[in-house]
Amino acid sequence: MRAVVQRVDGASVVVAGETVGEIKGEGLCVLVGVTHDDTPEKAAQLARKLWSVRVLDDERSCSDVNAPLLVISQFTLYGDARKGRRPTWNAAAPGPVAEPLVNEVVARLRELGAHVETGRFGADMRVSLTNHGPFTVLIEV
Repeated sequence: MRAVVQRVDGASVVVAGETVGEIKGEGLCVLVGVTHDDTPEKAAQLARKLWSVRVLDDERSCSDVNAPLLVISQFTLYGDARKGRRPTWNAAAPGPVAEPLVNEVVARLRELGAHVETGRFGADMRVSLTNHGPFTVLIEV
């Protein structure tokens, strides 16, 4: 699994004019990509890392300050544009594999005590955020 993590001062996801997920104030906006060999165990590992990674102000984690997370599935994180002009998506897991694993990340975060908002899997989403820093990090498990 691969996650692009952005420290934000608020973020939201809109689908067809409706806000489906939103966090306010300090938190993390997390784009999650799933590949073919990912497992529920990797999803749990990613959730633990997201909850405890110290990237907020003063080197604190979401668990330290009870900061919210906005988790959004993004298959394009496994796109490959090294050859030609059109990326390939061969490394991205198909929806029936990816969706349950993204849901597992969210469920595990909630079990840890996190407030988690989400996008809508497979939808045409509009993501808005205020990147604080800017600060963006890639996490792979």
